[in-house]
Amino acid sequence: MATFLAVPLKQTQEVELIKPLRSFIQNTFSQVEPDDYNHALNEFSKLRNLMIAKSVDKHESALEVLYRYYDQLCAIENKLPIAENQIRVNFKWRNAFDKESLFGGKQILGIASGAYEKVCILFNIAALQSQIAEVQNHDSDEGLKTSAKYFQMAAGIFGHLKDIVLSHVQQEPTPDLSPDTLNALSALMVAQAQEAIYRKAAADKMKEAMVAKIAHQCSELFSDAMKLMQLASLKDLWPKDWLPLVACKQAAYHGMAEFYQGCVAQQHKTYGEQIAHFQKANELLTAAQSRGGATFAFKNEQGRIQRELQAARKDNDFIYHDKIPDLKTLPAIGKAAIAKPTAFPTKPMSEKFTDLFEKLVPIPVYEALSAFENRKTQIVNTEIGRLREQTQLMNSILASLNLPAALEDLSGQKVPQSVIEKAQQIKDIGGIQFLNKLMNDLPELLQRNREILNECIKMVDDEAASDIQLREQFKERWSRTPSDKLTQPMRDESMKYKQILDTAINADRIVQEKFQKHKQAIDLLSKSPGEIEKALPSGGGAHASESSGVVQKLRKLMEEVETIKAEREVIENEFKEAKFDMTSKFFSALASDGAINEEMLSASELDRIYGPLRQQVNESLQKQDSVMSQVQTTNMEFCQAKASDQSGAQREAMLKDLAAGFDMFMELKNNLEEGTKFYNDLTPLLVRLQNKISDFCFARKTEKDELMADLQKSIANQPTGPAPPPPSYQNPTATTQNRAPPARPPPPQFSTASSGPPPTASTPSGAPSSQAGPPPYSSAPSGAPPAGAYSYTGGPAPPQCMSGPKTSSPTSTTNTSSTTGSHPSAPPSQPTSQNYTGSGQPSWGNAPYPQAGGGYQGMPMPSMPSGFNPYNPYMQYPQQPQQGFPNQGYPQQGYPQQYPGQGYPQQQQQYPQQGYPQQQYPQQNQWR
Repeated sequence: MATFLAVPLKQTQEVELIKPLRSFIQNTFSQVEPDDYNHALNEFSKLRNLMIAKSVDKHESALEVLYRYYDQLCAIENKLPIAENQIRVNFKWRNAFDKESLFGGKQILGIASGAYEKVCILFNIAALQSQIAEVQNHDSDEGLKTSAKYFQMAAGIFGHLKDIVLSHVQQEPTPDLSPDTLNALSALMVAQAQEAIYRKAAADKMKEAMVAKIAHQCSELFSDAMKLMQLASLKDLWPKDWLPLVACKQAAYHGMAEFYQGCVAQQHKTYGEQIAHFQKANELLTAAQSRGGATFAFKNEQGRIQRELQAARKDNDFIYHDKIPDLKTLPAIGKAAIAKPTAFPTKPMSEKFTDLFEKLVPIPVYEALSAFENRKTQIVNTEIGRLREQTQLMNSILASLNLPAALEDLSGQKVPQSVIEKAQQIKDIGGIQFLNKLMNDLPELLQRNREILNECIKMVDDEAASDIQLREQFKERWSRTPSDKLTQPMRDESMKYKQILDTAINADRIVQEKFQKHKQAIDLLSKSPGEIEKALPSGGGAHASESSGVVQKLRKLMEEVETIKAEREVIENEFKEAKFDMTSKFFSALASDGAINEEMLSASELDRIYGPLRQQVNESLQKQDSVMSQVQTTNMEFCQAKASDQSGAQREAMLKDLAAGFDMFMELKNNLEEGTKFYNDLTPLLVRLQNKISDFCFARKTEKDELMADLQKSIANQPTGPAPPPPSYQNPTATTQNRAPPARPPPPQFSTASSGPPPTASTPSGAPSSQAGPPPYSSAPSGAPPAGAYSYTGGPAPPQCMSGPKTSSPTSTTNTSSTTGSHPSAPPSQPTSQNYTGSGQPSWGNAPYPQAGGGYQGMPMPSMPSGFNPYNPYMQYPQQPQQGFPNQGYPQQGYPQQYPGQGYPQQQQQYPQQGYPQQQYPQQNQWR
């Protein structure tokens, strides 16, 4: 039976998770101690590394590790968001089909995205499920059940990935993650699940009608998978044996459906239909064998079909004689769609999963809580601000009326008790020195925060400038996300803090102006009562008595003023100490709706708690308006009853200044303390922003270095074009091998008769002119002396070479009288392998030299010795001495020195020599 196909796994590498996650926890969750999560961070990192190591095991235990890691990724998705502008961890994954094909597109894709990591893990889960299904024992019932289950689960995951991949992966995915690829893999997994079900049904010997329907559905599913896999964009992606095997199975299972339908016809005793189905089944199995080639594994089924067909034909021919109908006229075979993709689970895949970061609230809940705190703080500050503003207004009115000091200074001689109490209160706090210290600390705190903020802005600007420069340099090859898309939240946050600092600077300036205006009064209140009494001018005494009705009424109104102030302190504390439990409400909303309507939930809860307190604030303000109206009216009556001398007016004015100075001291104290707290609280926020930007810039720098390395590698590997062919002189070996050897010079010719006298002392006839240049390297001699010019005519013939075979001496020697004068030397010695005195041949003296036309005159041309090279100077005829013959292998005796001082022209090597005249024969000495 045919084998199953398993999807290969995507490959990844280890990444650093602990440091960026811990940094995010420290910078985001201000009320959380990062050290409390060290164990969880280490376990999470180990879990990912274990996922990489266990993926190669085709076992359920490896699948459990992938389940746990995927569940943990889902659990931290809302708590520790891994993204380019938040927790920047770059996950790199390789195309699963990279080794099996030359398919175009990206083979490795790295994205700083938790969603991309989830997609790749899901792909590997489905791939590992297909591998586990492949290695099951398909001869057992349990193995087929397991295979069918895992193939259907893998089909469900691949189908889920097809729907979400483009929304989760913002860049162009690798070919294995394209929607078309995932759709084809899902269809293939469903087809293989149906195949496993068919094999179980056939093994269990189910009814033939049902088995035929299951097989027909299996063929249809393989047909759908084959269509999807043969898309132009995908057909080069698959391993080379996948498409033939899928096409083979499509035809084979259609053939098996026809076979089992034929068995059904046999049961119904419609033998013609049986043969028609069997014939179609045989044709389909033959087509499957042709399609599958080496992958065809239905030989047993094919043999069974052929045997059954042969038996059915035989029975029909001899027994039934049933007519064989056209298959098109028969009812179509039904389909039983049993295998279907398993629905993607909404709960954790691992049954034993526990969240390592359970104590961390999800980011939506945390953000909702932060928004609620902002709303709460805004309401509290608004209501408390209204109370304080009205209290300051009331104090300023009383200070302008010199109340209650005027009621205590009826005599005009002593310091009023209220002034003494206020002065003592200021001294207990620290006096004017306390305010000076706070005001001197503010610029330093402001400068520290400003430096941190400026450094944050500078890092963002530098990173953006570097990205823009490289993008302009590499154009479209610089494929990473632009900085402006990632840094906009950081820039917005930086601008928000900048505006806050600008507002704080204006507030500091206003506080400074108020302090300078009331500095003298605050300084006087910081002194002892005696110094205050000396500084106060003396008054003439009041005309209003202590028991008058106006004074009593004013004292009662002052008591009401103090009551209002005390009530406001209580209301302010209630605003600050109000308790809320919004975490559970936000969790419930997130679990039920998948989102949190923070505004609606916060508004309803704040109204429930702060509604009564707001009503108390409004009542207090209304009461203040009524009391201050009565104070102003009664104070007018009191002033009329008082003596209005000049000294009393000056004393009253100073008392008013002291009262205003006290109120301003308390106001400045609160303002400066709040300002100091504001700057101190702002510093860690800016430090977190700085750390976040620093981590972002470091991650971007790492990404930039990796991308630069990849670009440099691609540029270095890019071909620069073919090299020009080298000149021939740079390749002497090839030149020598390709060059044809020079032509062999013609052999020497010898004539049997002398003709004419020897040459005179002048240049011999036929010799080349000495004015011509040297001949080419490969040219052969083209000229020769006249025939018989150098014939040897006197003396006995030279004996055989000493090294050659011994033969008889020549029987006759032509003795031609020579002309008186110079005679040429004896001819050059021949190689030992030649015989010049053989029978029927002229003697040595009669052997002619070669003639101008080449060849011999009177005797055949002697054969050249093996390996003879006429251009080798050591294989040429040796030079002759001036007298006699040299030792050439001929015995010296018997050769009289007939030509003293004479000789043959000196033999030279045939290579042209510099300084010699052009020769076509070796250079010869001139005749004397």
